[in-house]
Amino acid sequence: MQDQILRKFFLGFIQIHILHHAKQEPFYGAWMMDELKEHGYDMSPGTLYPLLHKMEAKGVLEKEEKNIDGKIRKYYKITTLGSEVLEEARRKAYELFKEIKDK
Repeated sequence: MQDQILRKFFLGFIQIHILHHAKQEPFYGAWMMDELKEHGYDMSPGTLYPLLHKMEAKGVLEKEEKNIDGKIRKYYKITTLGSEVLEEARRKAYELFKEIKDK
């Protein structure tokens, strides 16, 4: 039960993390899995790619396909809406952090 609750909380953190990196530069899925793993989020492709597709469908990410060494690689970058969502998420996260730290 505790794992399910934490997983749901962390999913929001992961989406903010994805938007943060998408704003810095376009990324591809395997790179993002490695990046998330460095921060303690062990995601499988079966979890990450549907999340990326949902974020794309909601208009916060857009996808560009590039041919890299004869293989099609999908790169994701942030949209204008995604940037607005990220900024609001940053403000809310900062306010929350100030309230819950050291308590």
